[in-house]
Amino acid sequence: MDIFGVPIQAFLGQIMLGLVNGAFYAVLSLGLAIIFGLLRIVNFAHGAFFMAGAFVAYMAGSYFGVGYWPALFVAPVVVGIAGALFERLFLRRIYGLDPIYGLLLTFGLVLVLEGGFRVAFGSSGQPFPTPPELRGVWNLGFMILPVYRAFVIGVAIVVCLATWFVIEKTRIGAHLRAATERPELTQSFGINVPMLLTITYGAGVGLAAFAGVLAAPIQHVYPSMGSDLVIIVFAIVVIGGLGSIFGSAVTGLGLGVVEGLTKVYYSQASATVVFLVMALVLLLRPAGLFGREEN
Repeated sequence: MDIFGVPIQAFLGQIMLGLVNGAFYAVLSLGLAIIFGLLRIVNFAHGAFFMAGAFVAYMAGSYFGVGYWPALFVAPVVVGIAGALFERLFLRRIYGLDPIYGLLLTFGLVLVLEGGFRVAFGSSGQPFPTPPELRGVWNLGFMILPVYRAFVIGVAIVVCLATWFVIEKTRIGAHLRAATERPELTQSFGINVPMLLTITYGAGVGLAAFAGVLAAPIQHVYPSMGSDLVIIVFAIVVIGGLGSIFGSAVTGLGLGVVEGLTKVYYSQASATVVFLVMALVLLLRPAGLFGREEN
C-alpha cells in the first residue's frame, strides 16, 4: 500500500524518525520560549547550554563514574545553576534595554563556551554510550524502532506537559507571570521578583541541558552540536508564537514530523522546510500559530 506514491512503511517510518527530532526541538524551544516569554531576553546561548548539558553528562561519566540516569538529572541542575549565575551577574544589568543587547551578550557567551570546550576536548565528537536498559530495538512491523529513541519521544512529551502545567496552572507559575508583567506590584506583595527571574532563566537553560543529555547517546558530543540546532529552534519558537509554552512544544513535535516527511517526498527541501513554514506563518499570522496579537 502506498501513500501519495510512497510505501506505507517508509511513510510511517519517517513519521517516527521525525518525532525523535521533534522531541529535541520541542524541549529546546520550550526553554527558549520560557526565557523570552517571561524575561523578554533573546537567548542566543540556548544551543550552547544544550551542548554544555551533554558535556557535563559526558564528564560526569568519564571522570567520576556517574551513570546515565544520575547524569540526566545532575547535568540540568549544574547547567541551570551556571545559567542562574550568568543571569545575576550579567543579564540583570540589561533588563529594560533594547533586546539587541541581550542578543549580543548571549552570542558572546556562545563564543566563550564553544571555544572553551573546543580547547578542552577538540572539535571531534566524543562518544556517549546508550544506557544498557534502553538498548535494543522494537519491531513495529513497518519499521525497526530503537528503544532509546522511543524513550526520547516519551520523555519529551512528559517534560513539555509538566512544564506547561507548572507555568500555566500552579501558584509559582502565576507568580512568575506576574513578576514579569507587573514587577513593582508583585514586589509590593512581598514576592522576591529578582529571585523569580533568576529561577526562570536557570530553569530555561536547564531544559536545554536536559535535551543535550537526551541527545548525547544519539549523536556524538561535540562543541558545535548546539549551534547546529539553535537557528531551527528559534524558527520553531517564532512559528509557535513568541513566549507561547504550548505553541513551542506542539510546533516542535509537528515540524519534526514535517521535516521527516519532506525527506521522503522532496529531500532537497528538508533543510529549509522549517524556514519556509516560518515565512508562511509570518505572512498569514505574524504573532505565530499560538501567539496572542498585541493590541
